Amino acid sequence: MNATGTIDRPLTHDPQKQAPMTSSTHEPMGSATSDVTTLGAHASRQNRNREMQLIPEALARAHMHERLHEAEQQRAGARLLAARRMQRRAERASLRARRALAMAVMQ
Repeated sequence: MNATGTIDRPLTHDPQKQAPMTSSTHEPMGSATSDVTTLGAHASRQNRNREMQLIPEALARAHMHERLHEAEQQRAGARLLAARRMQRRAERASLRARRALAMAVMQ
């Protein structure tokens, strides 16, 4: 059986076995010529429909990638703020220790 799948009834649900999302180079651009058959047009339309069906999935993937990137930037900013806060705390502790030492030496 040499039937290609449709959107409603795909030949396979396994993405590894589906046709890749590439533009067809054998199809001429512009107006229809004599070498374009209805079978070729049907197969091209099937591939285009499959690509159209996968667009939301690709958009969701790009959206998730963008959200992960934003979250990583926020985490880096939070780490920087925490480091600055700890540095100020350490500097204040150092000043208190110096004062305590100076007070002990002066007595």
